[in-house]
Amino acid sequence: MVLFWKTAVNPWRLLIFPLDKSPTEGASPNSIFNGCPSYSFIRKIIRVTTSLLNQLSALVGQSFAKCDLDPSFGKVVISQRRELGQFQCNGALGAAKKAKKNPREIAETIVTELENTGLFRDLSLAGPGFINMRLNDDFLIKHIEMISNDPAFGATDSHKAETVVLDFGGPNVAKAMHVGHLRATIIGESLRRLHVFLGDKVISDVHFGDWGLPMGMLIKEIELAKPDLPYFDEGNSGPFPADSPVSVDELQLLYPAASGRSKEDAEFLETAREATFKLQQGHAGYRALWQHMLDVSVSETKIDFDLLGAHFTEWKGEADTNDHMPVMLERFKEEGLSELSEGAVVVHVAQDTDKKEMPPLILQKSDGAVMYGTTDLATIEMREQDHKPDTILYVVDGRQSLHFEQVFRAARKGHSISNAAKLEHVGFGTVNGKDGKPLKTRDGGVVRLRSLIEDAIEEARKVVVEAGLNDRFDADELENIATKVGVAAIKYADLSNPRMSNYIFDLERFTKFEGRTGPYQMYAAVRIKSMLRKADEQGLAHGPLVLTADAERNLMLALSLLPEAVLAAADKNAPNLLCDHVYALTQEFNSFYHDCHVLGEKDEAVRASRLTLCAMTLRQIETVLHILGIDVPERM
Repeated sequence: MVLFWKTAVNPWRLLIFPLDKSPTEGASPNSIFNGCPSYSFIRKIIRVTTSLLNQLSALVGQSFAKCDLDPSFGKVVISQRRELGQFQCNGALGAAKKAKKNPREIAETIVTELENTGLFRDLSLAGPGFINMRLNDDFLIKHIEMISNDPAFGATDSHKAETVVLDFGGPNVAKAMHVGHLRATIIGESLRRLHVFLGDKVISDVHFGDWGLPMGMLIKEIELAKPDLPYFDEGNSGPFPADSPVSVDELQLLYPAASGRSKEDAEFLETAREATFKLQQGHAGYRALWQHMLDVSVSETKIDFDLLGAHFTEWKGEADTNDHMPVMLERFKEEGLSELSEGAVVVHVAQDTDKKEMPPLILQKSDGAVMYGTTDLATIEMREQDHKPDTILYVVDGRQSLHFEQVFRAARKGHSISNAAKLEHVGFGTVNGKDGKPLKTRDGGVVRLRSLIEDAIEEARKVVVEAGLNDRFDADELENIATKVGVAAIKYADLSNPRMSNYIFDLERFTKFEGRTGPYQMYAAVRIKSMLRKADEQGLAHGPLVLTADAERNLMLALSLLPEAVLAAADKNAPNLLCDHVYALTQEFNSFYHDCHVLGEKDEAVRASRLTLCAMTLRQIETVLHILGIDVPERM
């Protein structure tokens, strides 16, 4: 919120203060505002926001209120026509309709009110009542100085810290991670970093697919291949060998073999079901063999996750719910929340408001086997017990929406989680080939995630060599640059798309150092780093901000919009909004770089100001790219 204080010296000054800090604690009020009332009085009646759009909306809204109109009509947005102004407010049209007045007359009255604030260097009207605004340079400078002194650029001021559980990644035992895991990992990791940036307590869980019938199938397939292993001796309770009898490469051959066999051999399928039941009941040999399969699978997937910079605080899976599920199933039964249906235990989750059929959630099949929904529901209960989350986000393919709707409804019905907690499925679209269909290998197989990453790095190597970088850097640094460029290329290409949209995977386009690509954003940051290094080498100092050109103003305005981008991205689970922001920022920096001399500027004060502005821009670009999971090299 903002406060306007009328003084004899300069009427209607804008005051901006944080509630939790005094001026001596590093968050002082803007020094251009004189004649202020005491801080102790101010902190009782105002609340800070470092969102420039929110400040301006509050200001213009106050002007509407003075005219006995709803202050919500004062919403200010970025101008779509820069030649008319930096910002615009179109509320006069809506206000006029409600008040049955002429919109231009209302707009003229609002402009008169705004002129009295002294915060604008230009106010004008267009059309039937669109208000265009340009800020006073002093106010813009002070605002940029204020947010630049905050590590988060003011983006966290209005955010209440929460406990957030993020479920993403979703690899499976014995299966190589493939292209289907790409988006879950990239989007999930970006959301994890975003919530850490906002100050939330974040628990990130990979949630391994490590339980159920696939495990029984693998156990029996291994027994067919290696029947003499001690794990299959019913009389052997251990101890068992410390080393796994199967490698990850063997597992990735055994799984499709077991899957195919189960479809053709009814007897094998039945023995696999029996093995699954024994495993879940604690069969010593099967548990030991299962642990080996899990361990080698985790080691393999960690390589892929490390390449993508994904971080998990928990490496849990479906198996971790095994002891909790009987307790949960009994409670649902005792409380009348579940019932038998054709031999299966189900929870009815349909609601009167449903416009399409909502099938019940199956908790237990007639043969006693549990389902994915059962382990997911038990996982929610365990997360509630362990973490008391405010929010749980599931970053999983959009085609799983029905499954999560069933699970979430069952969790609400069974009070498995606090009523105040938020459960949300963060779905996403598919990665397609140039034919517009889901990406496949040339022989029609599934594309391995590792191959995809390595292909991106190889394409990046070609690009950096073509750019002549191999003549400037040694082999190790060149490889570091190529790796960062390759990973940035696929991450930015993925995240820049609205997550529910499908997109075409095109490495040649993604790795270009121009246009809307990850390497383009990286290059802008590296260019600034190079300039600042040269300034240091020449002994050129940074200094207070001054404004001499529109390119400087436009760059400052772009910097000011980070709070809106961050909060909108968190609210909508939409990292593409951060991609939009950093792209707009690098575009403005390039325009500034083209129009304004920095190192070659003769005026010392202007040069020092521009160096400060460059440093601010670099810090914000790197901040946003870090949230997106993109690391910027020192040189390129």
